[in-house]
Amino acid sequence: MVNFDKMRQAMNNQEYVRNMAVIAHVDHGKTTLTDALLARAGIISLEQAGDKKATHTRKDEQLKGITIKSTTVTMCFEMDDLCTKMPDAKTIQTSEDESVPEARTDKTSLVVNLIDSPGHVDFSSEVTAALRIADGAMVVVDCVEGVCVQTETVLRQALAERIKPVLMINKLDRAVFELQLTPEEIYQSVSRIVESVNVILATYSVGEESDDVFLDPAKSNVSFGSGLHGWGFNLNQFARMYSEKFKIKEERMIRRLWGENFYSPDDKKWCKNADDKSTRGFNKFVLEPVIQMLKTSKDDTNESAINMAEKLGVSFSAQEKTLTGKQLMRCVMKKWLPASDAMLHMIAQHLPSPVKAQTYRTEILYEGPQDDPVALAMKRCDPSGPLMVYVSKMVPSSDKGRFYAIARVFSGTIGTGMKVRIMGPDFQPGSKLNTDLFIKNIQRTLIMIGGSVMPVDDVPAGNICGIVGIDKFLYKTGTITTYENAHNLKVMKFSVSPVVRVAVDVVNPAHLPKLVEGMRKLSKADPLVQCLEDGGQHLILGAGELHLDVCLNDLEEEYACVPLKRSKPLVSYRETVTDQSDRVCLAKSSNKLCRLFMTAEPLPDGLSEKIEEGVFKKQFQEDAKASTRYLVDNFGFDSNHTKKIWCFGPNGSGPNMLVDVSKGVQNLLDIKDSVVAGFQWASSEGVLTESNVRGVRFNLQDAYFKGDQSHRGGGQIIPATRRAMLASMLTAKPRLIEPVYLVEIMCPKDCLGAAVNLLSRKRGEIVEQVLLEGSPMSTIKAYMPVNESFGFNGELRGDTGGQAFPQFIFDHWQLLPGDPLDATSKAGEIVADIRKRKGLVEKIPALENFFDKL
Repeated sequence: MVNFDKMRQAMNNQEYVRNMAVIAHVDHGKTTLTDALLARAGIISLEQAGDKKATHTRKDEQLKGITIKSTTVTMCFEMDDLCTKMPDAKTIQTSEDESVPEARTDKTSLVVNLIDSPGHVDFSSEVTAALRIADGAMVVVDCVEGVCVQTETVLRQALAERIKPVLMINKLDRAVFELQLTPEEIYQSVSRIVESVNVILATYSVGEESDDVFLDPAKSNVSFGSGLHGWGFNLNQFARMYSEKFKIKEERMIRRLWGENFYSPDDKKWCKNADDKSTRGFNKFVLEPVIQMLKTSKDDTNESAINMAEKLGVSFSAQEKTLTGKQLMRCVMKKWLPASDAMLHMIAQHLPSPVKAQTYRTEILYEGPQDDPVALAMKRCDPSGPLMVYVSKMVPSSDKGRFYAIARVFSGTIGTGMKVRIMGPDFQPGSKLNTDLFIKNIQRTLIMIGGSVMPVDDVPAGNICGIVGIDKFLYKTGTITTYENAHNLKVMKFSVSPVVRVAVDVVNPAHLPKLVEGMRKLSKADPLVQCLEDGGQHLILGAGELHLDVCLNDLEEEYACVPLKRSKPLVSYRETVTDQSDRVCLAKSSNKLCRLFMTAEPLPDGLSEKIEEGVFKKQFQEDAKASTRYLVDNFGFDSNHTKKIWCFGPNGSGPNMLVDVSKGVQNLLDIKDSVVAGFQWASSEGVLTESNVRGVRFNLQDAYFKGDQSHRGGGQIIPATRRAMLASMLTAKPRLIEPVYLVEIMCPKDCLGAAVNLLSRKRGEIVEQVLLEGSPMSTIKAYMPVNESFGFNGELRGDTGGQAFPQFIFDHWQLLPGDPLDATSKAGEIVADIRKRKGLVEKIPALENFFDKL
């Protein structure tokens, strides 16, 4: 059983706290591996580990067999030198001048705050929320399927948050029994996986600590095993065993168990080159004993398997000695090589404590000055400093309609009854008009243990906890502090976009208030989903079909609790232009006393993405000269124009730009705020379908207005600005752009043809086709419009007999073929359909509606 008093006491020792997420591609075994750690911590029984999937706390997770929501579990382990050498132990010198931690002899409690995250791309926002409050990540890879598209996506997210990874190569039993690979083939397979992960780490890692993230089994930051059967190992376990036999130091032995190191039994010598007499060290001393034990315990008599295991120091009860077949294999392997030992060694020795991690993570998390009291306390992970807490997501509580806030304490100590400042994402320090700030008391603080909670009086810096009572004031995420001048912790950037939408309505009109309230709760419960009301329609926006299906079921069954009608999934399109305006467009104010002259043109390729990432905007605000050089050198901007970029939009950070290119206009800054407001309006509701505009640069060419300020107020300038911008879009060859998925299909080689044919029918563009060595599987990567993806899974299963598995991830936007101004084109039909759905006039308004004449 879990001793909560001991766990809470251990939380004070931050050197022995680990905050980690388990991340991987879908169905690579995160949850089954997590079971092994839960069993070791006493939360579930050892017999249940691998089958229970304890972090699947929702009914739909148990039915579908995949993780949908990330689940937080706090565990406490008694550590001893059998399991690990703790990283802050005394250091000894080896003969090869390498510092190695000396094994501790005293027992120490290690607290692991683990977050089991989803692997399906539709739930990538849950991974982002998990990584924000973690310091390390265990990356799980199926040894047969290898590094897949979502593995790369979650690794890229982790590195952006400066998370240090370790690697678990899972399902090794598949390579032995399903594929029946030789030890050398297994070595080549796992070696390719380690190399592929290191290539991703080299590509995306940033910061001074980036050299420390690379993975090497000889460093014991890579483990191997089978989560389903509860066994696993890393090389230090075998190195310790063989170092006694060969009378070699453990540190030297472990290096011989990986890479180009070969052993000759005849000569009893090691060499660097293979020959007929020698065998690779990893194969000879690691894989061959493991494979022999697996096959003996599964296929031979139980007596021979038990005798073999007992020689290795494994003991069995009388009941266990009666087991046969797979049950015996599972029992023997769990006792000989417990997966929890291998994982705990990596977690304790190679993942950073919050004390270490916050020294380099604070600069990318805290928006304020790096020398203010909050930043300094965060860097020290100071439990007695000013409170700084980040809420990364909300989870439904046992009290229906209420939510627990899942949070990371970066500094200070949060306690029950404490008076705090609750700051939402829109909070601006120093502003007198802050509506996103609440000063309230914390009702309760909790330790999260999967589907259950344990109340505690307080939680110190460096830990993850649950908070009760702040869900009324925070929408999705936010910052909690006690320091009056604190800035926010940075808002999370998601790797997926809500590009698929569904309209919902109630069956009984009397239930409409319940739908509205249910949508508010749904929006709070999911980090990514957007719930909007547009033209009388209630819209739910999600990352994909599965994400929307889960959200709509939650809305109907948990939050609104009324029957609903759903539309077919729809795609969110964007509007853009493909040429410069063929004329300067004039719009007059309603009083005819103000005139604005505008043109539109497309932004250079790649600039929209830079603006959306926020990197360029931050640089633009902090260093005008650097941003000028960046735009001139990379995108061919006129250096005079870069100094007069007024804003980005919509919402101040969108991928469109308003530039003042006028000359000699008197008192122009008097109307700047109104022009900017008009630009935000026009960029959020384009001329074709009143959808968001993307990739357009609007140029203010000239302006004329009367001297009296009463004649040029916002009521005159804002509508005129919008009309001028819509006219300039109509004269610059407007187009629709559609979202595009990168789809990765994994299938047997004999199903490749069927998958390729289906992709071609769906406007797919194949970019890569890989035949996996030593595996019957192959992968196809292709670009496919999101609009064509609906029902793709079912058709692919039908065409390939259920043997192919697709994975979608939003990749980019592309021009939709056809002229939307031509009603007979595909683009024109889509425009007409969207306008009809939104209740707009069927035809696109003519240029004369926006373009005025002198």
